[in-house]
Amino acid sequence: MSAQIDIELTRQALASSTLSHGLGILGDRWTVQVLMGTFMGLKRFEQWQQQLGLPRSTLAERLRSLSAIGLLRARPYQDRPLRHAYHATAKTLALYPQVLMIWNWEKRWGQSDVGLPEALNHRRCGHKSTPTLACQACGGDADIPRMGLRLKPVPALLKFKPRLGRAPRIPVGSTPHVSLGLRVDRWNLLIVTAVVLGCHHFDQLSQVLGIGPSVLARRLEGMVESGLLRCDADRRDGRRRLYRLTPASRDLLGYIVCLSHWAGVHQFQQPSSIVPTHECGHEFKPLVVCSHCRQPLLAHEVAPQYAPTDTRSVAPKGHTARSDMAAA
Repeated sequence: MSAQIDIELTRQALASSTLSHGLGILGDRWTVQVLMGTFMGLKRFEQWQQQLGLPRSTLAERLRSLSAIGLLRARPYQDRPLRHAYHATAKTLALYPQVLMIWNWEKRWGQSDVGLPEALNHRRCGHKSTPTLACQACGGDADIPRMGLRLKPVPALLKFKPRLGRAPRIPVGSTPHVSLGLRVDRWNLLIVTAVVLGCHHFDQLSQVLGIGPSVLARRLEGMVESGLLRCDADRRDGRRRLYRLTPASRDLLGYIVCLSHWAGVHQFQQPSSIVPTHECGHEFKPLVVCSHCRQPLLAHEVAPQYAPTDTRSVAPKGHTARSDMAAA
């Protein structure tokens, strides 16, 4: 099956995808954590630094870049006008489904050092909620078996190379789980997407992604070690290896489709070159709903609940994600 894929069409679709271009903006491993901190109520530079442990120069650069694209709005402190607090914007709120998918994945597969909420309480129905990916058209659950994909490269985005930078070496260890914010970065997500599109062999992945063989080999080794990919011998040719998805990488679907949708609608105003369809027959647009009442999860209607012994969260006293989002 994988040998029958159109390599050039797949390459163009990935290169012009809103996912690829969106990851050029938000796929940095620390940018994800800064955004998560925003929804957890962090506003001040010192809070992010205490929570994430970033070097001051790195954190300052991330805050500047997020402010430049309208995802954060800097306001001077009332008591210290030369210092700034960073507030969410309407554009940030549109990322909330993606943030919920990050939380979902981390709770199941991650070992994040960031103090994520232990649970999410849905104020509308009064129950604890597990964010659930659904189809906007029919409201039904969405996962890989329920989805189809069409490829249609977008000329406007094909002209510009996404800002992916180099593919840095990722640590390889014996830990069976990984952290989305720290180790599932933009290149790993693109590799997972290429496998979803049918690229299971090393040479196929190298061609459609444009990654050099040595760098790709390290990437795949790390993803297999961390449980994001499975490597099997090809029954047709024992010298080749097949790369397959694992339950952990399948669960990245929600994060991938929510980011792709946000990038197309709110950042680039372009359609996706990778067009998902739901089993209901409609083009798939993501909706994240409450697992109990099936209503959309909105930032001001979700209250994070932290474990009593969790001392890592540094959200300012008296502030919650609900109050922060309502004030945005």
